[in-house]
Amino acid sequence: MYVHDPLARTMCFSDGKEGFAFVDNDWRNRCSDLSYIQASDGSLASGIEVNRVAAIVDLGTPDELRQRYGYEEAPGGATGFASLHLAGNKIRVLKQDISKPEYQPLQEAAKLFTDLTPTANAPIKLGHIYIVRIADKTDNSFQQLVKLMVIAFRPEESVTLRWELL
Repeated sequence: MYVHDPLARTMCFSDGKEGFAFVDNDWRNRCSDLSYIQASDGSLASGIEVNRVAAIVDLGTPDELRQRYGYEEAPGGATGFASLHLAGNKIRVLKQDISKPEYQPLQEAAKLFTDLTPTANAPIKLGHIYIVRIADKTDNSFQQLVKLMVIAFRPEESVTLRWELL
């Protein structure tokens, strides 16, 4: 995402494309689930569309996540991120090593279901893993859960994310 690009400073989780588009010689919102804003030297914001509320939880670096949950990590820190998944109504993370996959509840996930607000924000930190939940105030059936990791960050310019719907 690019903070100075009116089209690509937001993204849509439904298709991974820019949140804004040119329509009838103007730029308009088409689906803005996540935005890169300049607040706090660069932040991620969600819940920015009409009737949407969101929560963002910063899980820290892959190494910090591994230390809290005690699983073995592959070089480069991909195991913890890959293991994050939704099982029933709980977000789970690896409990032991990947050769004997057992999973445990992600304790930080409780905030995703209690701290929903319009325009939830989290400072962008290189290498950190985040979970985002978006709900709709008028449609109780709508929910998006996404895991993402900041893999490149140039303050006041751009952020590159690895992400996946849960």
